[in-house]
Amino acid sequence: MNCEAKNTIPTVDLSPFFNGDENERQLATDTIAEACQTYGFFRIINHGIPPKLLSQALDLSKQFFALPDVDKQKVKPMEGSKGLLPAGYARQPEHSKDKNEYFLVFVPDFGLNVYPDQPTEFKRVIEDCYTRLEEVASLIQEIINNFMGLPPNFLKEYNQSRNMEFMTALRYFPATETENNGLSAHEDSNCLTLIFQDDVGGLEVLKDADWIPIEPIEGSIIVNLGDIIQVLSNNKFKSATHRVIRKATHRHSFSFFFNLDGDKWIEPLPQFTTDIGESPKYRGFHYEEYIQLRARNKTHPPSKPEDVIHVTHYSI
Repeated sequence: MNCEAKNTIPTVDLSPFFNGDENERQLATDTIAEACQTYGFFRIINHGIPPKLLSQALDLSKQFFALPDVDKQKVKPMEGSKGLLPAGYARQPEHSKDKNEYFLVFVPDFGLNVYPDQPTEFKRVIEDCYTRLEEVASLIQEIINNFMGLPPNFLKEYNQSRNMEFMTALRYFPATETENNGLSAHEDSNCLTLIFQDDVGGLEVLKDADWIPIEPIEGSIIVNLGDIIQVLSNNKFKSATHRVIRKATHRHSFSFFFNLDGDKWIEPLPQFTTDIGESPKYRGFHYEEYIQLRARNKTHPPSKPEDVIHVTHYSI
């Protein structure tokens, strides 16, 4: 695959959704719709989150990850912490091809979140970022709802529970002479993901057999669609394959995962199937079943690439 692709993901100015007119909002919506069909990725600017807050979060995460391992390990998940990814500090297991460590939080009022004593501002800034990213994700979801031609507030009501969304601060280790994989090629299993990163780079999206670098731009946020939107739209809008390539130095980033509740039933919507005479490309499934299958990719890595679980597991 060619890694020197010259094209890049679109950049969308969200300011019209705060203070613009209807024509400007429609132009931005059309750009996002095209990006979701072509790339599954786009960049947003003027999204309502102060760039200073994003920079502060990155700086504090750098301070946290620079602590001795013994101090980071103190911020371990509490007993009874939920889910496949419990809140707190962790690093990828030795057998994993992914070489990173991370700090995970759920919604700010979730009782099993844990925070370090140092840096002192870490909890406040992380929770502020979380709340603001959730607001931006809700706006993006509303925009997606509109260009998908769905009834008003359909996605908002379908995805009203915040029980399974979470945010991670990540640190990728420097590349070695023989290995540079930071995060293996994959698609996100959720509705959508918001990412902001430092100036190191390394995030790439796959398009037409080319790996396209997502260059860092301070204050911007990367948005990528997840498998849920791809299934609901019967493949009209894509959940893009992406990866992280390690560089010569540590890379820091944050990812906010806008997830469905586990009991949700997922199948192609009639607007993309029966209403237009198209056959569904997926059989229906519960979200929790799918994320458990996806988790096995990590806990029990398949020996053959074709055995890795993707949403195509449900293809008809």
